[in-house]
Formats: sequence, structure tokens, C-alpha cells
Amino acid sequence: MLHGLDPLLTADLLHALRAMGHGDTIAIVDANFPAASTARRLVVTPGTDASAMLRAILSVLPVDDFIPEPLLTMQAVGAVDTVPPAVADLRAIAAAAGVAGSAIGSTERHDFYRAASAAFAVVQTGDRRLYANIIVTKGVIPT
Repeated sequence: MLHGLDPLLTADLLHALRAMGHGDTIAIVDANFPAASTARRLVVTPGTDASAMLRAILSVLPVDDFIPEPLLTMQAVGAVDTVPPAVADLRAIAAAAGVAGSAIGSTERHDFYRAASAAFAVVQTGDRRLYANIIVTKGVIPT
């Protein structure tokens, strides 16, 4: 155990977060997401949900502030203007971590799949809520 770290941050996940460079992305996805066939590096956390995982990751990962939308969620299929409850929750967690609402974009399902397949890592949670998926772009820690 380590002091000050969320217990959801497993050794494998911490390794991935530390190995990421500026501009690399990490996808946090729900239980329905095709993570095994999508991920280059897969971290499976079946006992948690996407909200808790996003909160844990944002507690240690700087968010890129050089791009307009460093966080990206999946749009609801057939209802792009709808904000699913899981997405509303993820947005609130990001806001509590200091991420501006304008820095959170959304994209069509298949575009999200492509973005997740390009991510440095995919963290699959056990979240059963629909659209509990978000991609975070890593920033830098200024000196």
C-alpha cells in the first residue's frame, strides 16, 4: 500500500499512467465496451465503475491544457444531443477536478472506438451504465 493514492490505482494502472507521455490518451470504458479487441494495453478493473476510476486517475494525471478538448465522451447512438446519466456524472467529476466544461467533447460511437484503439491504455471497469466511457489526454506538470 502507498500513502495518498486511491486504492483503485493498481500497480499495472500506475505503470501505464507513469509511462504515458504528454499527448498520450487513456480510455476509461464500461463493461459493455469491446476493450479486449480494442486495447493495445488493457487494464481490467471489474470491481469499480467509470466514475470512481476517472476520479482516481484525475487525482494523479495532469490533463492536457494545450488542446481544446482533452476529454472525450461517447455520444448516445441516435440521440447526439442527449447527455446520458453516466456522461453527466463523468463531466461533474472532471469539473470537480478542475477541468472546464468546454474541455470535454463528445464523439460518435465508432469514432470513439477508433480513438480508444489509439489510446496508450484502456481501463475496462465493471460499470454497467450505458455510455460510461471517457478518454483523457495527458498533459504536463510545469516546473
